[in-house]
Amino acid sequence: MNAPANPWNLLRDDVRAFVARPKKLFIGGQWRDPVNGKTLEVFDPALGTRICTVPAGDAKDVDLAVAAAREAFDNGPWSRLNPSERGKLVWRLADLLEANADELAQLEALDNGKPVTDARGVDVAFSIELLRYMAGWSNKILGQTIPLSNPAEFHAYTLREPVGVVGQIVPWNFPLMMAVWKVAPALAAGCTVILKPAEQTPLSALRLAELVQEAGFPPGVFNVVTGFGETAGAAIAAHPDIDKVAFTGSTEVGRLILKAATGNLKKVALELGGKSPVIVFGDADIEQAVAGASSAIFYNNGQTCTAGSRLYVHRKVYDKVMEGIVREASALTIGHGLDPATRIGPLISAEQRDRVADYIEQGRKAGAQVLTGGGSVGSAGYFLQPTVLANTNAGMSVVREEIFGPVLCAMVFDDDDIDSVVRQANDSVYGLAASLYTRDVSVAHRVAKRLKAGTIGINTHHVVDVALPFGGFKQSGWGREMGYEAIAQYTEVKSIGIAL
Repeated sequence: MNAPANPWNLLRDDVRAFVARPKKLFIGGQWRDPVNGKTLEVFDPALGTRICTVPAGDAKDVDLAVAAAREAFDNGPWSRLNPSERGKLVWRLADLLEANADELAQLEALDNGKPVTDARGVDVAFSIELLRYMAGWSNKILGQTIPLSNPAEFHAYTLREPVGVVGQIVPWNFPLMMAVWKVAPALAAGCTVILKPAEQTPLSALRLAELVQEAGFPPGVFNVVTGFGETAGAAIAAHPDIDKVAFTGSTEVGRLILKAATGNLKKVALELGGKSPVIVFGDADIEQAVAGASSAIFYNNGQTCTAGSRLYVHRKVYDKVMEGIVREASALTIGHGLDPATRIGPLISAEQRDRVADYIEQGRKAGAQVLTGGGSVGSAGYFLQPTVLANTNAGMSVVREEIFGPVLCAMVFDDDDIDSVVRQANDSVYGLAASLYTRDVSVAHRVAKRLKAGTIGINTHHVVDVALPFGGFKQSGWGREMGYEAIAQYTEVKSIGIAL
């Protein structure tokens, strides 16, 4: 395990200053104490020690944030800005993220535990690119002229208008990036936002609010309420004056969000869990398949909704592929996220570490063979070894349920019946992502078409781009992030007909 004497010595001065200053809610363009005066503790998952405290906002704070967002949407300067001006503000926010990228990366590494190199090269970089991409859509949200079949003479057309006040609840695995995934298209479309970050990782959302303020967004356009899911999150989902709620997280919580949203039948977007299959055919490039399958499950410590946690390998190449993945897993440098040498950090909490360890034990008891990993690491923090399980089957909990940790379940197939392996890959309540490795272009296209998932990678796994719609089939969610699909889902279509 990679362990600097005191990882906090690596912190930049601006990060230290941000952590040290008192935290407040950002509502209506002002920093406010929570109505109830309560706070919650934020922990460094690599050390298990407290970083700071943030407000534990609840329903009363959500009421204030919604009122501010409603005023900004209905009557404030935001509703009067033309699309080009709106886009310029979103672009300016991207510039500020870029100017503060190293600070934001360290903040993510400290708060979430992920390697700072990943936070800088992926989370922050993707957030900047997405803001700029969505800024470009702000003046290209078009209606249509519609020829009618009515016997009378009409001029008919449609408008796309912003849906209104949006509540956005984001998870702890990609705190900044998941926030920007939702905030960027909502702001570009002309909506106003109440953002609730995960209680485990609220710091980058509060820093984002400072940058929104610096960018010059009108008061009430963007609000942040930190707090617990069962209080602040539940209040957002059920609020009668919120027009849409967007949530990323577990399928179980997604169901609660959906139930709470029925009060005023608000629009709902859900990006939920996954149990993504990775299929390696007998003709695959072994080196490419090993690298891809390893990244699919070990990237971000497996705390990824698209994690490739079910691996199906043709018997002809099974031994070579498994040897390669075990070698990759064993070579990952485990350590504090602030250390640039770290390749895999801690899990987010003691609860999550124990949950993942319990799944590994369930697998062992059911007959799975642990090829590598399976144990905790060190005496401080919430570390767990990258784990590879062999001899698994579809009846095991480790294969059927989302673990959300660095645990790969490997299975072998030994015939050339594509129907069989596709059937196994699709045998899940989830359908977020999938990937396959083959040199046969016909097999690639045929299998990709038949896999029931929102995103399919061919000779790669994590296929994510600002222009490419992202979302799931089945119990992996409703709606799409990224691309114009995201803009469309923050708008309503209005039809207008003029009798001539």
